[in-house]
Amino acid sequence: MSTGHGADSAPAPSAPDDNEKPPRDSDKASRNAAKPSMFSSLRIRNYRLFAMGQAVSNTGTWMQRIAQDWLVHSLTGSSTAVGVTTALQFLPMLLFGLYGGVIADRCSKRKLLFVTQSAMGLTGLVLAALTLSGNVQVAHVYALAFVLGLVTVVDNPTRQTFVSEMVGPAQIRNAVSLNSANFQSARLVGPAVAGVLISAVGGGWAFLLNGLSFAAPLIGLLMMRTSELYPSERVERGKGQLREGLGYVRGHPELVWPIVLVGFIGTFGFNFPIWLTAFTSEVFDAGPGTYALLNFLMAVGSVAGALLAARRGHSRLRLMTGAAALFGVLEMVAALSPSYWLFAALMAPIGLMGLTLNVTANSSLQLASDPVMRGRVMSLFMMVFVGGTPIGGPIMGWITDAWGARAGFLAGGVISAVAALAVGLVLAHLAGLRPAFGLRKGRPLVRFVARAGAEERVPEAA
Repeated sequence: MSTGHGADSAPAPSAPDDNEKPPRDSDKASRNAAKPSMFSSLRIRNYRLFAMGQAVSNTGTWMQRIAQDWLVHSLTGSSTAVGVTTALQFLPMLLFGLYGGVIADRCSKRKLLFVTQSAMGLTGLVLAALTLSGNVQVAHVYALAFVLGLVTVVDNPTRQTFVSEMVGPAQIRNAVSLNSANFQSARLVGPAVAGVLISAVGGGWAFLLNGLSFAAPLIGLLMMRTSELYPSERVERGKGQLREGLGYVRGHPELVWPIVLVGFIGTFGFNFPIWLTAFTSEVFDAGPGTYALLNFLMAVGSVAGALLAARRGHSRLRLMTGAAALFGVLEMVAALSPSYWLFAALMAPIGLMGLTLNVTANSSLQLASDPVMRGRVMSLFMMVFVGGTPIGGPIMGWITDAWGARAGFLAGGVISAVAALAVGLVLAHLAGLRPAFGLRKGRPLVRFVARAGAEERVPEAA
């Protein structure tokens, strides 16, 4: 995703400077006066620079993901090994994720992103050197995946919360949705390019291009006008800030239950590298081109989900739970699909529902959080969403190896659907609602109505 600079002319790159004065309230109000539309955040110059840089690096990231999964599967012939690689990449988020949020709340997010994005590019270049020289071993991939995970601990909450500093509160929902569309749009290109490179010259070139792609976001950060940012108040270093963040979340049900839901689904429902490599090689007896195509089709649905989310002016929790339930059901249908074409056709709606869940939960949490707590809240969100992979990845990989690809995918879908149902019922109860069933024309079979004498206690839960 990219857009022109419009009337803004890009200044020469300069070193990061956070001493410039923030925008005046009147300037902020005028910049946010426009009614949000599908691409309204791209009117903001700093966000345009960020989005263009991320579009390039995201494409490289998807190239590396596909090439890395295929490399590990080629070296070991094991779905469990692919799961271990994924687990190692996300294990640091599980172990240290909350510390990343504390760092993000304390530091200049723009300067911090300089460090993390540079380090992520370096890991790609090292893996490229090992692969192109013919010296790569699965242990090298494991080690670099873990290092990348350590960097992501800080990079993820910093990037998530830097969005609000670029666009302001009125555009958070739209910018979060466009970030997801950006990432998933890269998924349309990256896997296809990776598939061609792997087949033609080997995956090492995909790793090299990924490492080089991080130059784009670094240049974008350099070109930003810090006077146009919306800097949040930095948290001074002190004791107990981690516990303070956990206590804050625990006291707000509208934060707790979305985090619980994405934790279950992120742990057990998003293990696509394991399932798609297994389906490609074992069920369909195909090669890397088919694997890349399945990822491409899922990305089509994800982009559609992100763009639809960008058009919405709200982030209701019932949309989140409904998308999660459909996500689980679609995974179960895909696991049992009798043909390749039906399986492939289901990738797009699975991607759409997964992305709708992710964006709705993300924007709901950011808008419901106190700005001084936002880094810790989002680090907890990312910790359970991707940090659960070290638990779910090996488990789903073991089920896939032991009972087959269909059993593994089916298990992930069942857990996702059950978690969505349980969290949906809890949120409905907290909101003072109860399920009502009926067959009246023009009404859904199942809907939620207010309990007699109950007061709504969880905002936007219905």
